[in-house]
Amino acid sequence: MNAVVIAVVLMLVLSLARMHVMVAMIVAAFVGGWVGGLDLNTTLEAFNAGIGGGAGIALSYALLGGFAVAISLSGLPHLLADAILKRIGAETGGKQSLWLKNALLLLLLSAAVMSQNLIPIHIAFIPILVPPLLMVMAKLNLDRRLVACVLTFGLITPYMFLPVGFGTIYLNDILLGRVAEAGLNVEGVSVVKAMAIPALGMVAGLLIAVLFSYRKPREYNIARIAVAEHTGRTYDRKSLLIAAAAVVLAFVVQLSTDSMVLGAMAGFVLFSVTGVVRWNESEGVVLDGIKMMASIGFIMIAASGFSEVLEKTGHIAELVNGSAGWLGDNKALAALLLLVVGLLLTMGIGSSFSTIPIIAAIYVPLCVQMGFSPLAIVALVGTAGALGDAGSPASDSTLGPTAGLNADGQHNHMRDTVVPTFLHFNLPLLVAGWIAAMVL
Repeated sequence: MNAVVIAVVLMLVLSLARMHVMVAMIVAAFVGGWVGGLDLNTTLEAFNAGIGGGAGIALSYALLGGFAVAISLSGLPHLLADAILKRIGAETGGKQSLWLKNALLLLLLSAAVMSQNLIPIHIAFIPILVPPLLMVMAKLNLDRRLVACVLTFGLITPYMFLPVGFGTIYLNDILLGRVAEAGLNVEGVSVVKAMAIPALGMVAGLLIAVLFSYRKPREYNIARIAVAEHTGRTYDRKSLLIAAAAVVLAFVVQLSTDSMVLGAMAGFVLFSVTGVVRWNESEGVVLDGIKMMASIGFIMIAASGFSEVLEKTGHIAELVNGSAGWLGDNKALAALLLLVVGLLLTMGIGSSFSTIPIIAAIYVPLCVQMGFSPLAIVALVGTAGALGDAGSPASDSTLGPTAGLNADGQHNHMRDTVVPTFLHFNLPLLVAGWIAAMVL
């Protein structure tokens, strides 16, 4: 049996069986190493080597959590929430409520899209913007599974279609760059044209979620939200102005230094020196932030170790080559199997940016041999990399939405984020990627 398939499936089964994702990934990593023929010491060495690469990410998320709690205490996000709540109180009738729901979803979608392309801060906005809006969502009876789908769509689709911000890195530097290194002539190949059909698959999934899957109202415990949002704190003009300045400072520092750690730290220090967060409260604020974001950080660390073990087994290449033995000259079956392999890899690794370098060197020669066009090969490799980013328990595109939506403990990562995003994005993207590979 292939170690990659065994490890990824085991990780998903254990996670769905309510084992914590981090523990499930550790168990699956060691089982995968054993199936892949690695002894215990080799598996442990590979896992330890991998988790070192995730330490910086964990620290970033911990500081970002403290910064988000400080912003919450300042009252800035609640200003927006209070304005919407007043509007809810003034509105009557179903049409007005529907309008407010759609406006809120559009706000979150716009923020997610801009975090990838216009202001490339990735998921840093989620713990700042989303928790203060939980009360608004509860008043509107808005299903958080829909919000998770909206956020995940905004975090993934822009980078896989628009060559700006993170899209430049994914489409030009990683996708076209790695495909060219694998021997494909990409001169004159439009990466936007290649990824247009897969992007439409993501759009189709979002429309299904919005119009059909999660239209019904869903109730949440408002008392638990009130406790999580620090609603007992008051805010004034000074705290609001300092909070706005801290947000700007954090984003400027992050964009100029390419460090989420320095950005969050700069914003938090500004809160401390101005007295918005008192010195004797700062330790508690940081601890609250760590509690909010610790899960995402440790899952990302475990995912790095998990990925390193899978690579060490050598079974990734075996999985692709083994699939190739089933193909013959059937291009339709080849495209489908290569996409499914990409889905498995990205769901295990948790990053489409890390999957492309692994699969490009194997996919490109195989696809050239089978007669796929350069445009179809780019679409196939790009889609295979993006598949699994939604719906992966270890992807920051699912962990980020959960970190914001579960601030009050009423949003389960697997059932309310991973499963909905898998069904609404991976399945349509699989179909759309297959169509792109066949028609381009």
